Amino acid sequence: MRFLNDQRPPYDLTYDDVFMVPSRSAVGSRQGVDLSSPDGTGTTIPLVVANMTAIAGRRMAETVARRGGLVVIPQDIPIDVVTDVISWVKQRHLVLDTPIVLAPHATVADALSLLPKRAHGAGVVVDDGRPVGVVTESDLTGVDRFTQLTEVMSKELLLLDADIDPREAFNRLDAAHRKLAPAVDRDGKLVGMLTRKGALRATLYTPATDAQGRLRIAAAVGINGDVAGRTKALLDAGVDTLVVDTAHGHQEGMIETLKAVRALDPQVPVVAGNVVAAEGVRDLLQAGADIVKVGVGPGAMCTTRMMTGVGRPQFSAVLECAAEARKYGKHVWADGGVRHPRDVAMALAAGASNVMIGSWFSGTFESPGDLQHTADGRPYKESFGMASARAVRNRTSEESAYDRARKGLFEEGISTSRMFLDPARPGVEDLIDSIIAGVRSSCTYAGAGSLEEFAEKAVIGIQSAAGYAEGKPLHASWS
Repeated sequence: MRFLNDQRPPYDLTYDDVFMVPSRSAVGSRQGVDLSSPDGTGTTIPLVVANMTAIAGRRMAETVARRGGLVVIPQDIPIDVVTDVISWVKQRHLVLDTPIVLAPHATVADALSLLPKRAHGAGVVVDDGRPVGVVTESDLTGVDRFTQLTEVMSKELLLLDADIDPREAFNRLDAAHRKLAPAVDRDGKLVGMLTRKGALRATLYTPATDAQGRLRIAAAVGINGDVAGRTKALLDAGVDTLVVDTAHGHQEGMIETLKAVRALDPQVPVVAGNVVAAEGVRDLLQAGADIVKVGVGPGAMCTTRMMTGVGRPQFSAVLECAAEARKYGKHVWADGGVRHPRDVAMALAAGASNVMIGSWFSGTFESPGDLQHTADGRPYKESFGMASARAVRNRTSEESAYDRARKGLFEEGISTSRMFLDPARPGVEDLIDSIIAGVRSSCTYAGAGSLEEFAEKAVIGIQSAAGYAEGKPLHASWS
């Protein structure tokens, strides 16, 4: 990218400080833009879900990978659980969503506790592996909680073949005026669930898959403890990308850890971070990283800058670090600070090969937490920072009471935050649709048919706070 009129400012910039100027373009359609990343991770859209306990779980991993992104399972999850998650995700269908399965004798209360786990809000009632009914939240409204599902489920089913073409599935659902339907194999056994919108998305996105055609998933390791043992276990489990993660990535502990990980000869990309300057990128790449994670302090749950004064405005950090990585033929991920689709586009223009998103995705049906409601009925999920007291408490649960208490005195990050579900975009796929639509349009404005072209052709200008405010839509009259 280049700055408008070649006026590079003498100060660092956030995403809010910059805008993109349109250029002459021969890209005629947003769908003609190739958003696959060149960094070897196999993503077909440049989105990575951050390794945060409140956000990155198996449901999130399945859903995001099906749309082309990547989820990083956190480092503080027990290794046996992580290996189980990797195996589970690898067995998921590339088109069909994993259904919520309920027994005929299950109660309305059972169904209500499970339906919020999926954005489509439906469960399939199964007898001997075959679907016999479907229940939705509307079926359960006002019904006694101990009522069995056989009494309230919809029994007139539209069944789809598990290997049906997504476009044909959409047409069948549309013709039948159905929002969703179970999909079955040749024996009539339940395989998955497909919504009308899911069928449409299957024609617009390409799943992120490994060499065996299975969904991709990443996992994180820290720089303390048995790093080599955990790394080997992850590699044996079939993880597709390793993320060596610590808040201060430019330290001797990280460099030694990278050398230990590289000694295992991983045949997958190794990501390391976080850093915010060229020197940090250079040291981590020389120590064995393939990709460097960039960002200190821009995250919504992070208090590092206010606690320590350490950090750097994210746009400038990504710009400098990406330029350094290119000298080695390597890449960077922009980690943190994105709150609008435009921010993702700015990170990519600055040279990031993927953009990590955390808190923005925590307020979705697919995040691991239980759906809760305020007194007035507004749904939300709880989120927390990975250096917060809550995360430290979870991470040190097996240590002595003294050690836990001592570490609890030194915390950074928010321990509890309510992330409200957007009524218009309550699922992570809804947010992905919005983000990718914006990024595709940004590429067409720049005349770029790929992410690499976008980073090369984007023309970036500097704006005042008033300039940024001018670009915001008004949801109500100004008079």
